Amino acid sequence: MAGPKIDALGQFTLTTGLGPLGRAVDFTNSNEMMLAGAVIIVLLFALGLRRRALVPRRLQALVELMYEFVHNMCVDTIGEEGLRFFPLVFTIFSFILLGNLLGLFPYFFTFTSHIAVTLSLALFVFVFSTGVGFYTHGLKFFKFFVPAGVPGWLLPLLVPIEIISYLSRPVSLSVRLFANMTAGHVMWEVFAGFMLLLTASFGILGAFASIVPLGLNIGLAALELLVAGLQAYVFAILTCLYLHDAVHMH
Repeated sequence: MAGPKIDALGQFTLTTGLGPLGRAVDFTNSNEMMLAGAVIIVLLFALGLRRRALVPRRLQALVELMYEFVHNMCVDTIGEEGLRFFPLVFTIFSFILLGNLLGLFPYFFTFTSHIAVTLSLALFVFVFSTGVGFYTHGLKFFKFFVPAGVPGWLLPLLVPIEIISYLSRPVSLSVRLFANMTAGHVMWEVFAGFMLLLTASFGILGAFASIVPLGLNIGLAALELLVAGLQAYVFAILTCLYLHDAVHMH
């Protein structure tokens, strides 16, 4: 008897959820999760700060913890100038964090597992930070690609390397998030499929043997929870580093 078919990549398929909006745009499951993430973070802050107390309750404490975490990240990485960019960094951090966490629930969609989403975010950060650099320093921002203290005869070699490294930022930023979220969910699906295959192929004996992949899946669930937070942090801290370079040129 043939066992169940495992389609580890099927979970990343875009489907039309609420139907077409107009003639050209479909509101997909990815769009639904983006909207859900935005609504959740707004509700979280609205409810958490509705009754502000000197001794915060759990929801208020969670909101203040998130705020303080991103606030300190901006100030520690960029400097006092980083407060100007706090709303942007906090929005990016919250958006990615909710996208990663929502994807851990059954029948939900991980929109951060699509390169189109992560690349769009990375390109926005890249263009914005570059714009900040030129707005702050004007044409002097081009000095960012000239390493200090380097002999003149080495500049024709090092300047192109610096430019290529700078232009690769959106690629590395987007691929890191996309690859981590995709790989984790694929592993999750594969081990879950092993459980079904063992049970379907070997009956009761297979059901007992499926305890091993079940344990691995539980461990992967905990790891995915950690990765969800870690990848949101990495994206946000790299955004701060790029803004630091744009402001301070070093």
